[in-house]
Amino acid sequence: MRILKGHKVAIFGERDDVAGSAVRNCVLAAGAEVVYETTSCFV
Repeated sequence: MRILKGHKVAIFGERDDVAGSAVRNCVLAAGAEVVYETTSCFV
């Protein structure tokens, strides 16, 4: 089941928590198109 099929997603990951690349893998598996992905340190 691809619940995000046809959706576009912007991903903002956090360096000390969940990285953007991990979130990207999940949303790609759910069928979304990743248009932006970054991992930053939010202080």
